[in-house]
Amino acid sequence: MKQIVIFLACIALFSCKQNKETPSEEVTQSPADTTAVKEREYAVLDSKVINNEAIWGDFDTDLGDFLHSDYNRISALVIEKTIPEIKQSIADGDLTYEDLVLFYLSRIKKFDRENDLSLNSVIAVNPDVLEQAKALDESTEEIDIYSIKGMPILLKDNIDAAGMPTTAGAVAFENNNADDSFIVERLKESGALILGKANLSEWAYFFCGDCPSGYSAVGGQTLNPYGRKIHDTGGSSSGSGVATAANFAVAAIGTETSGSILSPSSSNSVVGLKPTIGLLSRGGIVPISSTLDTPGPMTKFVIDNAILLNALTGKDNADPASKKLNAPREDYVAGIKVIDDVKQFLSEKRLGYFKGSMEDTLYAQAVNDLKSAGATMVELERQDIKLPQFGRVLNLDMQKDLPDYVEKYGDKSISQRDVKSITTFNKEDSIVRMPYGQKLFYGILADSASAKEFAAIKDTLQTNGRAFFDIPLKENDLDAVLSINNYMAGYAAVAKYPAITVSMGYQEDNRPMGLTFMAPTLSEKKLLELAYAYESISHKRKFPSDYK
Repeated sequence: MKQIVIFLACIALFSCKQNKETPSEEVTQSPADTTAVKEREYAVLDSKVINNEAIWGDFDTDLGDFLHSDYNRISALVIEKTIPEIKQSIADGDLTYEDLVLFYLSRIKKFDRENDLSLNSVIAVNPDVLEQAKALDESTEEIDIYSIKGMPILLKDNIDAAGMPTTAGAVAFENNNADDSFIVERLKESGALILGKANLSEWAYFFCGDCPSGYSAVGGQTLNPYGRKIHDTGGSSSGSGVATAANFAVAAIGTETSGSILSPSSSNSVVGLKPTIGLLSRGGIVPISSTLDTPGPMTKFVIDNAILLNALTGKDNADPASKKLNAPREDYVAGIKVIDDVKQFLSEKRLGYFKGSMEDTLYAQAVNDLKSAGATMVELERQDIKLPQFGRVLNLDMQKDLPDYVEKYGDKSISQRDVKSITTFNKEDSIVRMPYGQKLFYGILADSASAKEFAAIKDTLQTNGRAFFDIPLKENDLDAVLSINNYMAGYAAVAKYPAITVSMGYQEDNRPMGLTFMAPTLSEKKLLELAYAYESISHKRKFPSDYK
């Protein structure tokens, strides 16, 4: 049967012409010929800006003392383990936080750059992370296995964290040394260890327009561990998805404007949550759109996603969306912990699935699995609702939001402080700084609108996005609707609704695919519980075999 393949994140959305009626979210291809899968030919593969020596100078001695026998012993306790399982090993005395950090650092050094298996998923490593882990090992505090404390986390490199530059993948921001973003402050308050920075599609995939997802001038080309140089990584949180899939960290943080968490999560067989806009602060994150941007957790397992979300939440009065939403604090782990009988849980749920998507065999299997487990499955026809002038929201927001970020959060020494100055800077050395061009940045500079016109565009988009979900949800009394990968991400984006994707298996060429649950504002708790239930009955995620 025909299988629908999505391998683009938000590039299809961003590159649409200003007057196009609706962003193109889905790319349909025929199934790959598994007897001879052709490698992609990338114009640029490795970074011309960073190298292994620059990344690992602070850790050479410690990693040199980390024995192969240590690696093998720790591997059995860490690879493909949930946070509660890892924390239990620490509580039992079989593992230390220092062990954990050394293990992940050794994996990154072994696999990530300048070798035949390189993934180019990590841009920088926190020079203080090992000492911070050692300090945690000295604590006598009782270990909570459902907390993020002591867990090494990677940040997409558009998220500010002290001690490492925040580049957004761009040479212009190579020396953007900023203080901790609001969500990093929350992570540190919870005791998380910031392991380093993950590569990304440059400027969160709102830059070149004709480049592959996962490429940045600083980080090079991120590659998919399930099909290196074959399968797309998804974007723009490419490094976060790849590094999590390859077990380079317990988890990672991504950001999404439209599809940029859902796409790389589904493309790399990990769990990605795009929250309600305003649930998590955007303060100290290099922006595209203050209207649509949000950070979100990317993990191997749903329980880890809930644990990480617990640590990230908090009202930021400096972020208008966070202040306006004023979301009540939730314990996202609590609901999952009480699901003892998954079939009983699902028997009380009504889920909508799209008739047109049943051509995808993995989606059809997921729908049947949920039905067999007791869920009431309701067939839906996709509504013909447009998202007019979607791309203009990104253009018009970034004109203002990028210089606002630089002024409020960025390094004061940055010379390129807006889109125009960055495009000029890039042209001075186009081979290094913009090998695929900067078409979308030129589009930003060419756009303009009055405040009244811009407000009307955003109002129409939100109304249409919410109608796309609200009509079938209300008419059929549904808990959520089911999609594939980042299909329909544009509607969730403009509706400002949350979505979560979890692995639903692999196509014949080993291409990962995700089942995506979508629901109205502040449905994160429900979505996590539904995703956990599906994960429990399906167990579809598998470890990328070349990275053991």
